[in-house]
Amino acid sequence: MALSLGWKAPRNHCGLLLQALRSSGLLLFPCGHCPWRGAGSFLDPEIKAFLEENTEVTSSGSLTPEIQLRLLTPRCKFWWERADLWPHSDPYWAIYWPGGQALSRYLLDNPDVVRGKSVLDLGSGCGATAIAAKMSGASRILANDVDPIAGMAITLNCELNRLNPFPILIQNILNLEQDKWDLVVLGDMFYDEDLADSLHQWLKKCFWTYRTRVLIGDPGRPQFSGHSIQHHLHKVVEYSLLEPTRQENSGLTTSTVWDFQP
Repeated sequence: MALSLGWKAPRNHCGLLLQALRSSGLLLFPCGHCPWRGAGSFLDPEIKAFLEENTEVTSSGSLTPEIQLRLLTPRCKFWWERADLWPHSDPYWAIYWPGGQALSRYLLDNPDVVRGKSVLDLGSGCGATAIAAKMSGASRILANDVDPIAGMAITLNCELNRLNPFPILIQNILNLEQDKWDLVVLGDMFYDEDLADSLHQWLKKCFWTYRTRVLIGDPGRPQFSGHSIQHHLHKVVEYSLLEPTRQENSGLTTSTVWDFQP
């Protein structure tokens, strides 16, 4: 695909997914979207068919082989097409980012972290971490993303894993009145300085208001490693990324789960 989105591809071919993996300026929180609290009833038949035709069901190459996801892979047409030919908003949901992989692996390996608890998956994307929370026994889950197509993809991914779809909120949750959650999880969200500052303040308020536990997944992006939030983090676990994920993420080799303790 052409570099119309302003990304560099790590290979000679400039596929949509490969461009996105180099991105440092995602717009995951645009304004003006309506909240989406349902799930299956919002699956537009035409868009559902488009997603099924242009993604591949895969569970390989990630830290969570027990979770199946619809993703863009080299066997998908739009991996190689020009970016402007993709007819919807940029498909960040079609990437299983390394921070999300680490969070999902941790929840699957440590179900007591979520069992019987309420969980907010902020910037859910493909929904893998919310799915991991559901598999591990969370009592209430809300997946949040601003892209309605992501919401549809999350619903499809729930079905792939034989789970009843959970509620999905399509809105900038940072602009809403905070709700009480036992756990907030967010992966790969500290890619932009302004967004990182907003997240930091929102998470601090969430922690001090409701004593919510916050887990953050990140593979060591400079916007996260150099942010002041580092003073309030406790390392929980670090995972070595599988080779396919390393290749698609500019050679990043590990991804870490952090406990936010302001």
